[in-house]
Amino acid sequence: MILKEFEFIQCKDKNKKNFIKKSTFEELEKFILENEASANYLKITMKKGFGKVLQAQNFVGLIQTKDGTTIEILPKLQKKSKEELKTLLLKMLKTINNSPFKDFNIAQLKDSKMPLLEIFISMFLDELDKLIKRGIKSDYIQKEENLKFLKGKLNLKEQIKKNFIHKERFFVEYDEFMSDRIENRIIKTTLKYLYKKSKLNKNQKRIREFLFVFDEVKECKNIKIAFNNIKLNRQMEDYQNIILWAKIFLFGNSFTPYKGNSVAFALLFDMNQLFESYVYHYLKNKMKIKNIKAQDKTHHLAYLNGKDKKFQLKPDIVVNNGKVILDTKWKILSEEKTHNGINQADMYQLYAYGTKYQNCKTLFLIYPKENEIESSYYKFFDNLKLKICFFDFDGENEELKKEILF
Repeated sequence: MILKEFEFIQCKDKNKKNFIKKSTFEELEKFILENEASANYLKITMKKGFGKVLQAQNFVGLIQTKDGTTIEILPKLQKKSKEELKTLLLKMLKTINNSPFKDFNIAQLKDSKMPLLEIFISMFLDELDKLIKRGIKSDYIQKEENLKFLKGKLNLKEQIKKNFIHKERFFVEYDEFMSDRIENRIIKTTLKYLYKKSKLNKNQKRIREFLFVFDEVKECKNIKIAFNNIKLNRQMEDYQNIILWAKIFLFGNSFTPYKGNSVAFALLFDMNQLFESYVYHYLKNKMKIKNIKAQDKTHHLAYLNGKDKKFQLKPDIVVNNGKVILDTKWKILSEEKTHNGINQADMYQLYAYGTKYQNCKTLFLIYPKENEIESSYYKFFDNLKLKICFFDFDGENEELKKEILF
């Protein structure tokens, strides 16, 4: 099932869209209630003709329930097809810092109709393929065995305990150079997990081939302990991305931690953060805007008792040490709403930025371009303006570049 943000799931009428059976609905409802204090992934609400429904919010990605139902949630842009939205989502994911998405080549994605989970599995397998071609790492692994010959070091305590009668045997400890190290165990455990998850023949075939490579490697008994014992030093740099992928799949919550075990798997992303990340990387890398910084933490709003800094300000994007400040808002503006839907609290927030960054000349509120609303500006005082601009995912955004550089 594929939803866009703010579309809803119902369990009343199986002849209408977005229907799921009641047991699945209840499983998702429990997931919502377990996480409502930390994140609004879905919202329990009422719809005429359907009664209680579950409405998607500003989180995109996928949720898989224990009965195998997979729900994909895509960005809410109405003028794009679901395939285009899925490709856009992947482009946005590539801009996330400290994530395994950044090295994925979108051009390799030949079929955007593929389910999101299968796309993520393909990304993991592509990364693993590169690792195997470079060579998986081996290490000296300490082993204990009761042998018919002496090898390594005799363990006297175990020798007396195990071989008091069998004098012809030796209980020994020795080091063997092999690939059964913790990082490879994590990879094998992930492959085994994904083999059960994947429904795509191509992915299943590749997983079987890779499992053959890791044949002598054991599976992890305790995932949390395994990740705590990872040794990603300089010699293990090739493993960095694959371990990030393994963490995503085995924990399922690397980017948006969720509580409880109501659902089998969830991988969800806050669209506000994705949009901010995408715009920042677009300005920096495509528009080549210099002296640009994300999430600047230079200033606080106030001082407690005149000395302790309180209420840290954190504008999304700062250019030229605060001469230009930009905040991104993942919200579709509409001329039918008061002030086109611009939130008054956002205006106050930008005003605070403009007063604390004393060299600030222009503030920006950047929204995704969906409707034909023209850019506009507000004037706070003599030299401080706030401009309302729109980011076009399909355009060059030259007008926005000119506004920023003015």
